Amino acid sequence: MMAAAPKATTTDFLYEGAVTLKQPARGYRVNVDAVLLADFAARGRRAQFAVDLGAGVGAVALGLHHLQAASQFGLVERERALLALAAENARFAELQAELRCCDLARGLPEDFRQRADLVVANPPFFSPESGRQGPEGPKMRARFGALEPFLAAAAAAINGPRARVVFVYPARELSRFLHSAEKVRLIPKRLRLVHADASTAARVALVELQRAKPGGLVALPPLFEWLAKGVRSPEVAAMLRGAR
Repeated sequence: MMAAAPKATTTDFLYEGAVTLKQPARGYRVNVDAVLLADFAARGRRAQFAVDLGAGVGAVALGLHHLQAASQFGLVERERALLALAAENARFAELQAELRCCDLARGLPEDFRQRADLVVANPPFFSPESGRQGPEGPKMRARFGALEPFLAAAAAAINGPRARVVFVYPARELSRFLHSAEKVRLIPKRLRLVHADASTAARVALVELQRAKPGGLVALPPLFEWLAKGVRSPEVAAMLRGAR
């Protein structure tokens, strides 16, 4: 049975109002990484079935739907209240979605195994051991968690060597990410580092992986988010508009 959505919510918009997004008024909120991930994943062949692991309120799936990157979706989220909002958002967008409430630490839902030709994930960025987490709650559970269950679930979900797995993850943890991915036979094939601006180190990495032989990695030019304070780069501005 689907849990009730949080009582305190806001209605926000992506892609200059083209996509409506209902999300909790407090706690973990959708940020630009969802748009960057959707855009990066959409730059490949159209998927018949795309799975979003740790879907939250469904922002990445909504982005892929808006960009016409997939026909049908599977959304996996362990927080029932967030999944209820994802269901509302999917219905409003007329997005065909199968929703599963599941903690990936217990494994991928059986009916999602070997079905996806695209898997996307914006997993927790901090391991449970990485410092003080603060009070327990949905926001902390979204920020702190193990990476490995997400990679294992992605490997279990894909339906063959042409299927793609796309993650956004902190650039400083890229070596650990790639090492963990290799353990489940996911090989990086496309990589783009995202910087706040041209003078700063990379903030996150966008990585596309496949079940394939090692080698063949394409390292794309870096993506800069800002030209100056308050001025988005033209490329990120286009992504936020949904321009392709």
